[in-house]
Amino acid sequence: MSAARAPRWRRASVLSRLQRGLEVLYRVETNLQVDAFVIDEEQRKDAGMERAPREQLLMREENGELGLALFVDKAALANLERNDPNRRLDDTNFADFCLALEGVSHFVYLALCAAGHRRVSVLELELQAEVDKFVCCVLLQGGAASGGTLRRRLYEDFHFADDLDGDERDRYRTANAEAARYADGLERRFVREARLPDMLDELRRFYRLGLEDKRGLINRHAG
Repeated sequence: MSAARAPRWRRASVLSRLQRGLEVLYRVETNLQVDAFVIDEEQRKDAGMERAPREQLLMREENGELGLALFVDKAALANLERNDPNRRLDDTNFADFCLALEGVSHFVYLALCAAGHRRVSVLELELQAEVDKFVCCVLLQGGAASGGTLRRRLYEDFHFADDLDGDERDRYRTANAEAARYADGLERRFVREARLPDMLDELRRFYRLGLEDKRGLINRHAG
């Protein structure tokens, strides 16, 4: 993989901590440093991207090598430096935390699949990121049952970007709906029963499944 030059901004430490948290959570190692793949707005423009969302993982395959670059909105990362979600996750940082976590989730998952020579669809990347958001928020809240509030905030109180095409909307809608069903099952079977170690065991198995097996597991435990 090729790495972009790492910007010398404080924001890199936010993404690095998120990467470390995900790798510890799922007991995986990419042997990469996300900081080295972070690009700024000017570098993204130079890459010729048609869309410019606040979070974006750029991929390019050339001569059997996968090149990655990650863009995350500078203001979002600055906010997370000021309002560390490890200390408190609330209205001041929730949206920006989910934004940054989604980018790092994509980066880690795709890097692992590439290292294992396993093809992965964009839908699979999106589904895993949506699950990661729920799980990380639950863990940051100390495993307290959300009573559905967190799930509503993640999977209902949102809107699609205006510049998404039909296929992209369908993909995001599917990932969102599947993650919502799985989060409901996780909360019902583990969070409310204070069985977090058992939940983590299942999540680590889920993480290593392909898309169809992930969806099969969700179907088995849907309420």
